[in-house]
Amino acid sequence: MEHHEQPAPPEPLSTAELTALRRSLTGGRLAMTRRSLLRAGGALAAAAGGTAALSACGIAPAGRTDAALTADHSAAERRLHFSNWTQYMDTSDDGRSHPTLDAFQRRTGITVSYTEDINDNDEFFGKIQGQLTNGQDTGRDLIVLTDWMCARMISLGWIQPLDADRLPHARAHLAAQFRNPTWDPGRRHSYVWQSIPALIAYNVRATGGRTVDSIGQLLEDPRLKGRVGFLSEMRDTVGLTLLDMGRRPEDVTADDFDAALARLQKGVDTRQIRRFTGNDYTTDLVKGDLAACVAWAGDIVQLQSDNPDIRYAVPKAGYMTSTDNLMVPSKARHKGNAERLIDYFYEPKVAARLAAYVNYACPVDGVRAELARIDRTLAANPLILPDEEMTARSHSFRALTPAENRVFNQKFADLTGA
Repeated sequence: MEHHEQPAPPEPLSTAELTALRRSLTGGRLAMTRRSLLRAGGALAAAAGGTAALSACGIAPAGRTDAALTADHSAAERRLHFSNWTQYMDTSDDGRSHPTLDAFQRRTGITVSYTEDINDNDEFFGKIQGQLTNGQDTGRDLIVLTDWMCARMISLGWIQPLDADRLPHARAHLAAQFRNPTWDPGRRHSYVWQSIPALIAYNVRATGGRTVDSIGQLLEDPRLKGRVGFLSEMRDTVGLTLLDMGRRPEDVTADDFDAALARLQKGVDTRQIRRFTGNDYTTDLVKGDLAACVAWAGDIVQLQSDNPDIRYAVPKAGYMTSTDNLMVPSKARHKGNAERLIDYFYEPKVAARLAAYVNYACPVDGVRAELARIDRTLAANPLILPDEEMTARSHSFRALTPAENRVFNQKFADLTGA
């Protein structure tokens, strides 16, 4: 029986590390590059998402490989290659190092080659698709992709199952709402890197002091006409509209989708909606050109650090949540080393350091006290550590079949002019 060594306790934050973290948080750091690039859930996904339904029907998609049989060279080769999005890891003030990764390497003796080479889900898929189709190693041991793309890759057999025995912290601390997604039941192939809530942001100066807390206001309040933004991410924009209509994105039908699009189309036709945006809504929101919009929580946290006029609201009808997830591609040589790194980021002290830097919703339970040591304001922010009330209002878009995905995204592209 293989022996799994007991993880050493995480290194405490030094005074210098605490100072650096606090300075990055209070000095106007707007590290929004991660979401400045398209989240690629819109028109680009037309041929990309939803193939999880094939596996659910017992049909093995073309190009499937047996990832479970991949040999692991972790014991002999103390290294791993980790591919991630830009600005999605804590970084030192001089930009030359990543403190949490440095600490992992010192503790384990495993060298981490960290590359920020994921700019877009579809683009990255295209980059590695040929190798995976041919059963070749991509040269990457750990990757981070958005849930709908994870579903596609798992259904194709291109992701290795994880060894639960090597993930004690991840199994203990993964927040309950993320434990059993329909596209990866029981988290057999993936663990959440960060969660991405989509809700409402508004500039209180631009709204004349009024609160904006529903999609109905965005679409129908004449005082907001021409100063409303929606996201070019289909699942977030349509999902929030469905919730406002009393319908669940988890159960969306073609008729539901068309009804939500008709409501959004009216907002376009009456010029209530100014535009559909990627992350570039942030500039217009700060200037007041957009009085209110659908926004990603991580951006709001960062904007509020510099501008007290930026507010947010969690609609009573609910809000949308997606996740970016850690996975080990098939034929990766260092699965065991990658699993150790996954588990490391689920240690509360480590997760708190990451959350303090990236400002997205942390999927790790038990980090509040650790985050409070770094910044009490962040620890009390439900956008980073959702409370029970906020968690209860979270919804996710269901996995779509390939045909549904093509149709839904084409219709949405027609609406947005993409």
